[in-house]
Amino acid sequence: MKKTSTLRESLPPGIAKVLKRLHSPLDVILPSVRWYVAYSLSLRDLEEMLAERGMDVDHSTVHRWVIKLVPLLEKAFRKHKRPVGRSWRMDETYVKLKGKWKYFYRAVDKAGKTIDFLLTAKRDKAAARRFFEKAIGQNGSPETVTVDKSGANLAALHAVNAERETPIKIRQVKYLNNIVEQDHRAVKGRIRPMLGFKDFNCARVILSGIEVMHMIKKGQMQYASKNAPTAAQQFYSLVS
Repeated sequence: MKKTSTLRESLPPGIAKVLKRLHSPLDVILPSVRWYVAYSLSLRDLEEMLAERGMDVDHSTVHRWVIKLVPLLEKAFRKHKRPVGRSWRMDETYVKLKGKWKYFYRAVDKAGKTIDFLLTAKRDKAAARRFFEKAIGQNGSPETVTVDKSGANLAALHAVNAERETPIKIRQVKYLNNIVEQDHRAVKGRIRPMLGFKDFNCARVILSGIEVMHMIKKGQMQYASKNAPTAAQQFYSLVS
């Protein structure tokens, strides 16, 4: 990473404005945020790690850094996200919030590249349709979408197709969805140390940060350098 003073001078206005309010060095804030979304660490784990390095940072402060910065980092990442394939595998998994299960819709292409994601309070036709509309808006239209036997997902796709000149081909073949079900593990494994979320918006933000880091690790970020930068370098470049 660049030195803090140099990096602050080169930051986009939106990110610079947020960082100015956080009152901590960039070379502390950015690695802390990355570690939290990249590895199976709790906020208190990070507090201890920072303390070992002589930095007195409360775990609630790290949480605030994550909530403030991740939406900006996701927005920056989407500008550099590589195109995805047009054969999608879509599925939803479960996330615990205040002791109750919520639903995290996700899709990958046939190569396993993440297409999009959406946290919802309900698992129904309306939620599934919001996911498809978001995914199509961000990534373009697929030729084929494979889903499980969920009637809600099927109904949502039919509703989307009703407004299209060229319909999306729908497949309900469970074994073809193994790739997205396996990909859930990277996200689920990361949130396990969190022991459930307390706030819907915080859950949405943290999950998006985990997904951004997961996509970077899968090589889904475009970069100008001829030599492939590390995942960490790609993450830090989102603020430049």
